[in-house]
Amino acid sequence: MLCVRECPAWCISLLAQQQPDPAPAVGGGRKERTRNVLVSFEVDYGLCMYCGICVDVCPTDCLSWAAEPTQVGGRAELVHGLPELAGD
Repeated sequence: MLCVRECPAWCISLLAQQQPDPAPAVGGGRKERTRNVLVSFEVDYGLCMYCGICVDVCPTDCLSWAAEPTQVGGRAELVHGLPELAGD
């Protein structure tokens, strides 16, 4: 969630939920381990300043610059979710 926290335009929204981690607990601890699982991720290019801070702070390199900018026709097409960002 570094990209969401560091974005000066607040154009990124991310929703994650905690689920049990299937990996066994290290050290035999009794507390169940959890991990965050991505539910939704959206970028509103109508608010984006194209500063690149989100790309710089992303620890997993999920965000990157595209060679060609995204062409859109209207306001509704400026919000991209997981399918659009993944190229599906």
